[in-house]
Amino acid sequence: MRQTICIIDDDLVSQFATRYCIQQYQDDFEIITCTSAEEGLVVCSELLENQKPLPDIIFLDLVMEEMDGWTFVDNLSQMAKNHHFPKIYVLSAFVNAKDRAIAREHKLISGYFDKPLSRNVLGKIFVKDGNNV
Repeated sequence: MRQTICIIDDDLVSQFATRYCIQQYQDDFEIITCTSAEEGLVVCSELLENQKPLPDIIFLDLVMEEMDGWTFVDNLSQMAKNHHFPKIYVLSAFVNAKDRAIAREHKLISGYFDKPLSRNVLGKIFVKDGNNV
């Protein structure tokens, strides 16, 4: 079954690099890109309103202009009550011990990785999730 991956990142170069890595890993993903956390919430809201599933995986930048990644997660968790919740992986260009600690303890975050996303990280994600991609 084709999986849907959503990339939420306001840096277009990082967004492109993440998309490219995913496409090189396996070409059978539907990839949605959002340039802000607000846009990501709109996309998720529209999916739910149309009775479609949320993305299987979200790659989320934490540092964005209007709304940061943590606020996105809080809003999505409220919006998606009683729905299958996506695996959320934080991608960050900044090594921040506080964010890593929060991500490690946060029940809705599946992992925290440094940018740029690599083929090795994708392999770890899909082995961890039990996907045969």
